[in-house]
Amino acid sequence: MAAIGIDTHKRTLAACALDDVGAVLDERVFDCDVAGFAALAAWVRASASAARIGVEGSASYGAPVARHLAGLGFEVREVPPQLSRRERGRTRRAGKSDPGDALAIARVTLREPDLPPVRLEDRTEELGLLVDTREEVVVAQTRARNRLHAHLVVLLPGYARTAGQLVSRRQLAAIEAALDPLAGTRAELARDLLAEIRTLGRRADELEGRIAVLVAGHPVLGLPGVGPLTAARLIAETGDVRRFRSPDAFAMLAGVAPIPASSGETRRMRLNRGGNRRLNRAMYTIAMSQAWHHPPAMAYLTRKRSAGMSWSEALRCLKHRISRPVFRLLQAGQLGSASAG
Repeated sequence: MAAIGIDTHKRTLAACALDDVGAVLDERVFDCDVAGFAALAAWVRASASAARIGVEGSASYGAPVARHLAGLGFEVREVPPQLSRRERGRTRRAGKSDPGDALAIARVTLREPDLPPVRLEDRTEELGLLVDTREEVVVAQTRARNRLHAHLVVLLPGYARTAGQLVSRRQLAAIEAALDPLAGTRAELARDLLAEIRTLGRRADELEGRIAVLVAGHPVLGLPGVGPLTAARLIAETGDVRRFRSPDAFAMLAGVAPIPASSGETRRMRLNRGGNRRLNRAMYTIAMSQAWHHPPAMAYLTRKRSAGMSWSEALRCLKHRISRPVFRLLQAGQLGSASAG
């Protein structure tokens, strides 16, 4: 089967078509707009209508064109950047260019039959937007809290003994009362930051409430260590779980699949730095929660440590072990929502 690779950017799309043995058939650059999508689709039909199409950046700049092509009935796959990055060095083209990147993407698409289909717009995208926005609000609140700390060190020496974290309502109220009699620019800025922290906190709570409503009743919430925010991240980053042929494919996406790093009589697995790092962080959150509070996981880690593994290696094994029930519960949740619809 022939393959087409598309390298996506804000204004342009570079495309390269290969035949079934990897020879270049044609290369083109299209505008990244509706007219460019139509021209690209016409070129695909003329060049290799039965080709598998690989798109890098299908969750950002490439999302509109990937969904456009999928809607026309083309087989469109998501190409992870780490795979195309490795392939670029084998193209034998000097330097880095968009057509060269498209060639690398096309070669990966031709060579790798198990690339996941691109994600289409659905409710998981809505959930992901809410989770991302909440994280941005929390980061902004942390920045405001750090700036307030810098002012309080000068205005209220020793305040940290009673309200060091600036998190609870009681602590914020105590700081407000202490700042009330103070005058000057620094005190004014500190009061503004205090108001900003409260506003951002209310916004974060509001978003968390919306997220909790959307994930309520999902089977993955029954897994120890999974709360509404972690569940939302799992659902949002996975998308349509039918994209994955097996739990092992899901583990690879999550970056928790074991990578052998053995030599001679030494048998070990090294850290997997690939995959979706947001999904990997969610798996880490679950693993850490279970490591401290879930007896079966604690016993599992103890066995791994007794076998000579370090804490990090044992935790990686636990993350991989957790990925299988997470996958099954995500499947159950998708089937349930489909039945309800």
